Amino acid sequence: MPQTIKDVMTESPIALAQDTSVHDAARRIRDADIGDVLVMDDGRLCGMVTDRDLVVRALADGRDPAQTTVGEICSNEVISVGPDDDIGRAVDLMRRHALRRLPVVDDGRPVGVVSLGDLAVDRDPSSALADISAAEPNG
Repeated sequence: MPQTIKDVMTESPIALAQDTSVHDAARRIRDADIGDVLVMDDGRLCGMVTDRDLVVRALADGRDPAQTTVGEICSNEVISVGPDDDIGRAVDLMRRHALRRLPVVDDGRPVGVVSLGDLAVDRDPSSALADISAAEPNG
């Protein structure tokens, strides 16, 4: 049974500069079939944008996706874990802060993302969340 974040995380997350348009971020999310991108400022993680953020913080507010940047709509209070952190730390942080995803950062640089689904598959492979998380996308 894996014990550290690096054993369950998704490696090589997509990271975009904070001046990337919402439109371009949405395309990257769609093309990579993922739910989030990391937002960078001068090589350092400064935020995260999810597919839900694109809808709620940009489209629903009537913002122009071509003119709005991910830096304007990202969650910038980023809580992260390290690749060598115990899985229990991620579970605790997700529970305390009501998060579904955590960036995995090593020396200030993103190296992965760990999701609630990743942890469900690891912790309880027979759970409904694990089944859903392991299923092929239908979109």
